Amino acid sequence: MKKIILLLLIIQFTLFAQETNSTEEKSIKVVYDLTTKELSNFERRILKAIVANKAHYEASLKELDVTVVIHGGAYKFFLINPSNSIYSKESELIKSHKALAKRIKSMVENYEVEFVICEIGMEKRKINKSDIYPFVKIIPNSMIGLIDRQNEGYAYLPVGD
Repeated sequence: MKKIILLLLIIQFTLFAQETNSTEEKSIKVVYDLTTKELSNFERRILKAIVANKAHYEASLKELDVTVVIHGGAYKFFLINPSNSIYSKESELIKSHKALAKRIKSMVENYEVEFVICEIGMEKRKINKSDIYPFVKIIPNSMIGLIDRQNEGYAYLPVGD
């Protein structure tokens, strides 16, 4: 009888430990709804905040899975050459473009951030696929990106003006 009770306790403990580990190993997921046209807002709430949030979760041995859905006023941050676009008169953007491009690319390469951009908005702004950085995935529209990620369990964070 003691052996049966001991065996049941061991089985129960093993099942509890497996359940706890599988819950802890799940990644935290967030989708940013990026519409801001303000460079300072983009830098603060995307470039800096994602790095800080990734560090926070990594310190807890958790992974933060990040997708940024780009539409609204945010297209200009993802253009290979904004001086040849409708944003050519935005001197702050033109001056900081190369440094900004490196930071965004670093987000993809070092922090595994996924950037997706709305094709409908690109067409409306006369932005060609070749005008967008190659590491940005083009999706049919922003709503599809947001709906898909939220149905996959991503937390929703808007980043507008």
